[in-house]
Amino acid sequence: MTFTATGICSRALVKLGADSISSFEEETTEAHIAEQLYDPTVDALLASYPWRFALNQVTMSRLAEKPSADYRYAYAIPNNCIRILSAGNTVRSSGLDYRILKNQLHTNSESVVLTYLERPDESAFPPFFTQALIAKLAAEFCLPLTESTTRTDYMRKLAEEEITSARLVDSQQAVPNAFQDFSLIEVRS
Repeated sequence: MTFTATGICSRALVKLGADSISSFEEETTEAHIAEQLYDPTVDALLASYPWRFALNQVTMSRLAEKPSADYRYAYAIPNNCIRILSAGNTVRSSGLDYRILKNQLHTNSESVVLTYLERPDESAFPPFFTQALIAKLAAEFCLPLTESTTRTDYMRKLAEEEITSARLVDSQQAVPNAFQDFSLIEVRS
């Protein structure tokens, strides 16, 4: 089942015991709170963990303007980037020496492959992430709607359990990362 932003918010409101919504434009407190909190909550949850469904990898475009110091090249970070995971080159997608300055990646490499998290459309959210997001939104909506700190703490605990479960499921969808450069082993050789 695919969800929309309002559908996800509506389920979170129902989980909280509030009235559901069908649009962010409704003249209700629930719709106003959902509209205000939805985007930052989704972005924060996406940025909190390297979700496999939100991964993207691109060859970056070099900018004509050079950095002021330390590095020779500047690259534009994609507009849809929520969090950078690694930068490498066409041979290896990680291990590049770089720094982020404003909306640019500075490095000495002539080519850069960036691995990052983007915000996919809600229809691309897998069920385990959608459930975690619903729980997280319910916790975020709780205090403004109920003014109960006890209930909010309880909802946050439930959300953390859902997020932990979702991370576990997501982590099982690929081969675990192996140690690539481990200096203690290299010294023995």
